[in-house]
Amino acid sequence: MDKQNSKYRWIVFAAVLFTYLLMASQRTAPGLITDQLMKDFSVTASTIGLLTSIQFFVYTSLQIPMGILADRFGPNFFLIIGATLTGLGTIIYSLGTHEFVLFFARILTGIGDATIWVNMVLILAQWFHKKEFVRLIGLAGMTGSLGFLLATVPFSSWILLLGWRAAFFSAGLLLCLCGFLLYFVLVKKTKHIFLNEPLVVTVEVQREKTSVLLRRIFSNRQAWALFFCHFGVVGGYVGFISSWAVPYGMNMYEMTRSDASQLIMIGLIGALIGAPLTSWISSRLETIKRPYIIVHITVLIGWFSFLLFNGLPSFFLLVILFFIIGFGYGASALTFAAVRQSFPLKESGIVSGFANTGGFLSAVLLPIIFGYVLDHFQSTSGNQVDGYYYSFFTPFIFSIIGLIGVVFYKEKRYGTVHKTNK
Repeated sequence: MDKQNSKYRWIVFAAVLFTYLLMASQRTAPGLITDQLMKDFSVTASTIGLLTSIQFFVYTSLQIPMGILADRFGPNFFLIIGATLTGLGTIIYSLGTHEFVLFFARILTGIGDATIWVNMVLILAQWFHKKEFVRLIGLAGMTGSLGFLLATVPFSSWILLLGWRAAFFSAGLLLCLCGFLLYFVLVKKTKHIFLNEPLVVTVEVQREKTSVLLRRIFSNRQAWALFFCHFGVVGGYVGFISSWAVPYGMNMYEMTRSDASQLIMIGLIGALIGAPLTSWISSRLETIKRPYIIVHITVLIGWFSFLLFNGLPSFFLLVILFFIIGFGYGASALTFAAVRQSFPLKESGIVSGFANTGGFLSAVLLPIIFGYVLDHFQSTSGNQVDGYYYSFFTPFIFSIIGLIGVVFYKEKRYGTVHKTNK
C-alpha cells in the first residue's frame, strides 16, 4: 500500500496538526499570568521579559540545526521527542517554586517547540502528493495562529476555573499524551500497516558542505532583506502578545484578564485572515513586493498610533490596532513565498530557517527591552502610562527595520506563491 494514496494519511495529518495546535498555544499562554507570576515569585518586569524571551531564543537558535538533523535522521523521532519535551516543560512550569525552575521549564519548552515546524513539513511531504501538500501546508501554517487563539479566552477561562498551576499542568499532561499518540500513529501503527516500506523516508540532500552553504547565505543581500522583512512583523506581534498584551490591557484599561484575552483574540483573527488574503492578493497581482510593502507600512502606522496617542488610544482604535498588528503577522507568510521565488529549491529550506530566525529574534528581543523600559519608569517615577508609552518605541523601531528589509528585497520574475508559516 502506498502511503500517499492511503486513507491513513489523514489520521497522520490530524494527529500532527492537533499536536502543533497545542504546542503553539504554549508559546503565548504564559502571557496570561504575567501579573500573577510577578506577584507569586516577587520578580520584576525585566525578569518576566527575560523569561518570555528564553523560549523564543531557544526556538530561534535551533531552527537551522533542527532542519539539518531532521533531514539526516528523519522527522518522526524529533517530533515525538519535541511534543514530550514541551509537555514536560509545561508540567515543570506549573510545579515551579522558584524563578530558576521557571527558566529551566521554558528552556525545555523551547527545545520541544523548535522541533515542530520543520519536522511537521517533512512528515506531510512524505504522506501527501505534491499538489495536496501545497494546499495543506497553508492549513498547517494557520494552525499555529489557532494555537495562539486557544491561548486566549479558552485557556484564560481554564485558568480561572482551575488556577494557573492546575491549568498548565493539565496542558502539559495532554502534550505528553500527544507524544504517545504520535509514536503510535507515526511509528507503531505505520510499521504494522506498511510492512514493506522503510519506517523513515529521508529526502536526498545536496552534498555541499554546511559551512560553505551557510557562509554563502550569510553573505547574500537578498537573504538579509528577507531576514529583516520577517524581523519587522513577527517580533512586534509574537513578543508583545506573549508577554505584555494582557498586563497592558489590565493596567491601562482596567480590563479583567478575560477581557484582555478577548482583545488579543482580535489580533489572532487578524493573523488568521492575513495569511490567506495577502497570499491571494499577491497571486492575483503577480507580485510579492508591492502588497508586502503595504503590509509593512500599515503595521508601522499601527505601532506609531500607540505613540501618537501617548500609549493610550481609544478602545475602538485599540481594537483596530490589534487587528492590524495580527494581520501583519499573518501576512509574514509572504516572506517564505519570496524565499521560494528568490532561491533554488535545494536552498529554500535553509534560507527559510534563516528568515524565520530573523522573525523570532525580534520576538526574543522585544519582551526583554519592553520589560526593562517598564522597570525603569516604575523605579524612577512610578508612572505606568509613561512606561508603556516609551516601551512602544521598540516595536515601532522594529517595524521600521522590517520596512527597510522589504524595500531592499529585489523581486525576481514571479513564480508560484506558496503559503507557509514558522
